Amino acid sequence: MKGYGWVACSVLLVSAAQLMMRWAMPRLPDVSSLTSLPAFAILPALLLLAGLGAYGISMLCWIRALHFFPLNRVYPLLSLSYVLVWLVAVCVPVFHEAFSWHSLAGVVIIVIGLLCIVVKS
Repeated sequence: MKGYGWVACSVLLVSAAQLMMRWAMPRLPDVSSLTSLPAFAILPALLLLAGLGAYGISMLCWIRALHFFPLNRVYPLLSLSYVLVWLVAVCVPVFHEAFSWHSLAGVVIIVIGLLCIVVKS
């Protein structure tokens, strides 16, 4: 069970990284015209850096997870991040992401595929 904790940490961190960067990027000014960072952009810049840091820590968790499992057994679990990011982006108003039945169908297909792989193992 210990190895699955590393997988879960990796999936959660990479999902959080995507969401942090999604929130931060539209709020940052265009870097080509900047000479200094305006005060209103400090929080988005910090969140962008936090997202990049979460990616790095996620990778370390993933490396640790691979110590416990073969790649073909845990790699499909990374697709859970697609599901989590979609769910949060659609459900949390700050992201302004529209619900789509096509997207929901894609998420359901990912979950069904994941279940097929996990049940087979």
